[in-house]
Amino acid sequence: MHITILIPGFGYPSPVIGSYEVFTSAGRLWQVLMGEAETPAPFEVVTASVDGKDVDYIGGVTIRPDKAIGQIRKTDLIFIPSVGLELDDVLAKNAAMLHFLKRQAGKGTCIAGACTGVALMAEAGLLDGKPATTHWAMSEQYRRRFPGVKWNTDLFITRADNIVCGGGVYASLDVCLYLVEQFAGYEVAKQCSRALLIDAPRTWQSSYSAPLLNQQHQDEKIKRAQDYLQEYFNARFTIDELSQRIGMSTRNFTRRFKQATGEAPLNYLHKLRINCAKQLLETDYKSVQEICYEVGYEDVPFFRRIFKRYAGLSPKEYRQRFGQIN
Repeated sequence: MHITILIPGFGYPSPVIGSYEVFTSAGRLWQVLMGEAETPAPFEVVTASVDGKDVDYIGGVTIRPDKAIGQIRKTDLIFIPSVGLELDDVLAKNAAMLHFLKRQAGKGTCIAGACTGVALMAEAGLLDGKPATTHWAMSEQYRRRFPGVKWNTDLFITRADNIVCGGGVYASLDVCLYLVEQFAGYEVAKQCSRALLIDAPRTWQSSYSAPLLNQQHQDEKIKRAQDYLQEYFNARFTIDELSQRIGMSTRNFTRRFKQATGEAPLNYLHKLRINCAKQLLETDYKSVQEICYEVGYEDVPFFRRIFKRYAGLSPKEYRQRFGQIN
């Protein structure tokens, strides 16, 4: 199977290098480490930039591609690593890459991207009407820029037919292992992850994110409500009481709140509380029950359920993974 890793430049070099290591190690490195006879490599991997010239990355790292994209006639899989935050600059330098992606998608080539690299897929129109994910911090910006995409940035990996997307920078490793499993089988992917000491692909990236609570709007009454929620998120009150405090009917308040922030008021409140609970689980000795009460919930089982819904992990699992205190 032929794999092309694109080198658009910008951002960190690690997603390019990491993806290359995963694909070239699959089906080979484990056998070497275990002293077993090598089997034919499942993947032929090449790297390609727009013009075939060296590409500079952050930290003085220069990557020399194998080819220019114009030399890639047939490939089975294209992988796009993250491209940093300056999307307009990336697109200006890699305009030809968008046409390349469109042509390859038209041939049925599987196209996968991770983190901000997913934006190239969206700009090329490959994600219209499809589910997609990216780094959680880019979700609002990309929702505005690419409204036709069904963004679900809680997920580490999404797939729609031959289009695969991954979350943050190092989620590229998850995407690559996922692709190894899809095209070379579970056993090869498992051996590859063990050989490279990479965890098996994760599902949720919400565990790593702070809730994105939008205040980039001009509705002053809703901003007042947001300020109140920020200060008194752990108090006992209803949405009806909050709307009355702001001087609006509950129905009108709910409609305007969602229009301004993209969130229903109750959902917004849950995110504030779960964000605080995450911080306490990371840094405090308090029990899950104490944290439940401190962030505004009265029912511990309900808190556990709502925490897992927004964080992707139970409070106990979250503390084990991210807590500074064991």
